[in-house]
Amino acid sequence: MSILLLSKRDIDAAKKLRSVTQQSESIESNLITNERVIARVTDGIYRQAGSAIRELIANAYDADATWVSVKTDAPKFSRITVEDNGVGMSPDTVVHLLHNIGGSAKRTAQGSELGITAKGDATTSPKGRKLIGKLGIGIFSVSQLTHSFQIITKTEGDNYRTIVLVNLQQFADESSDGDETEFKAGRYRVWREPTNDTSVHGTTIILNAIRPQTRDSLRSEQLWSAIDNPLSEEGAAKSLSSIPLYHIGRLDASDLHIEDKGRTQSLPWDEKDDPDEAFTKMVDSVWSYVQGRTSVKLSDIFDTYLQMVWNLALALPLPYVEKNVLDETLAEDWAYIYRLSNAIKGSAEVLPIDDPRKTLRELAGFSRTDDQHVDFSVNIDGLSLRRPIKFRNLPSTQHVLKKPMIFLGSMREDFKGFPREVSAGPLEFEAYLFWTPKIAPTEHQGVLIRIHGASGTLFDSTFLNYQVAELTRLRQITCEIFVKQGLEGALNIDRESFNSSHPHTVLLTRWLHSALRQLATAQKRQAQELREVVRHSATRGVEDRIRQIVASANALRTDSEGIIPNVTITRPGDKTTPSHQEVTQQFSLQQLVNEIPWDNTSPSDSSLLKLKAITQVLAVYGVLDQLSPKEQVNLLGSILGVLEAESRG
Repeated sequence: MSILLLSKRDIDAAKKLRSVTQQSESIESNLITNERVIARVTDGIYRQAGSAIRELIANAYDADATWVSVKTDAPKFSRITVEDNGVGMSPDTVVHLLHNIGGSAKRTAQGSELGITAKGDATTSPKGRKLIGKLGIGIFSVSQLTHSFQIITKTEGDNYRTIVLVNLQQFADESSDGDETEFKAGRYRVWREPTNDTSVHGTTIILNAIRPQTRDSLRSEQLWSAIDNPLSEEGAAKSLSSIPLYHIGRLDASDLHIEDKGRTQSLPWDEKDDPDEAFTKMVDSVWSYVQGRTSVKLSDIFDTYLQMVWNLALALPLPYVEKNVLDETLAEDWAYIYRLSNAIKGSAEVLPIDDPRKTLRELAGFSRTDDQHVDFSVNIDGLSLRRPIKFRNLPSTQHVLKKPMIFLGSMREDFKGFPREVSAGPLEFEAYLFWTPKIAPTEHQGVLIRIHGASGTLFDSTFLNYQVAELTRLRQITCEIFVKQGLEGALNIDRESFNSSHPHTVLLTRWLHSALRQLATAQKRQAQELREVVRHSATRGVEDRIRQIVASANALRTDSEGIIPNVTITRPGDKTTPSHQEVTQQFSLQQLVNEIPWDNTSPSDSSLLKLKAITQVLAVYGVLDQLSPKEQVNLLGSILGVLEAESRG
């Protein structure tokens, strides 16, 4: 029989409870969280290694850093260093951090005493930034990467710097015997060292002994293994995998660089490029790859490490790689602009343009975003990050709408008449929904919610579980919601998801779904008007009838919103120039006929015309997107063979 060991506090409470025999004598007290619950953070609460790095950068932002530098020894990934020039931590702050995992002093009066929040406003940094962090577990997010790390920190004017060596203990490593409240998250050693430069301030986190699973992930080991061993069990599903267009290189079993055509890595920038130029080239490489394709995923272009860099750039309070769409003007009449309604069953209305030199922010009456003018930069291995979202000069498609559509909306709800413990206080946000026939990369299809300029989530392609059957149109929308007040309480502990039952989440979801309905109505109406014009000018004949068939399939499958690619079939010797004005799918006639089990080097023009139309229908239905290039060639070659079979007897 096991013995249940209770603390003295619990024994006294139980003794008192035994003496209570009626409701009028009931005991009232506070709920107490078992420390093992907080200790679970040392097992890693984040889904990706990049999430842990994101949290360290967020800590630097909250510490009023103007720059953060992240350095790795890619592709080895045996060491990661995160350095910032924030206010640093005093000995009092360091001790509080180590003794209060999950008990952040941010947003409390204690925060100003420790110098980590502004005096008189516990929700802002010492210099007035709206805080990103909340739970006080950011520093321990590194458990996702390693179980041992070093902190070097210093405040301005201090003659000493503080050094901490931390060894985290996993929850599963602790014996279950003993007092349940005495779980120890790990051990640390801390000391102070004199320094000559008293004006220096900031914090450096040094991560050594990176966990094997984290190292393998950042090295893209699973992908390279599938490429090297296509017949293995792991590689079976990826038997047609190809080397990413861009990657940071790979190592052999002896940790030596593997060369491919004389190169150890393939990057879209040059070593001589400055950090801004290098990141711009990284973003441009995606848009160059997009040209002529119906859809493009980041995984088609980048290895795991480069995808992590991209996602970090999306999540942080940084400027856009070109310009926030709200800071664009309409001097060139490049987009349709609508204002969203907050009325029940309201509809979007064309936004009057009284001065095309005004920004969309000014036209909509929006205030500036919290991060709009913040002096903050992040450099990762020679890349200066900026939000990789583009709105101008996008590739043209065959869609009848040649300009994007931008829908602007905002809301403030004070929940008057409801107690704060029910409503969680006011909610205020501004948003844009950006519609264009092709969103690239596909990871940008959806809604991204920023709180005070930062986001733990990436784009949610479900648009917070929008249930209306608008699958094609939803793939053509990028949306960002900038929360200025509220919603923080709805964030789950990983900051990468929201409590769906929280009042703020419920209200924001309802608003977003109404906005999507308004967008769909306005977009259908605008497209229908233009299609009527095109329909009256259409010519008759075989080609026209085939076009009608393709258009009919597109109407049924996508409500005429799908992209119909231009299909070209090249013959030997043809000189082709990729078109940047439309989505083109190009196939080699020789490769197609090689899939036909008889000599068929000269298929008829009629068969080729029909094959192009069939290819367009397959593209509209998304069939080709699910196939590898080789499978596409085999499928179309087989269809060509069927079309030619009768003529070959």
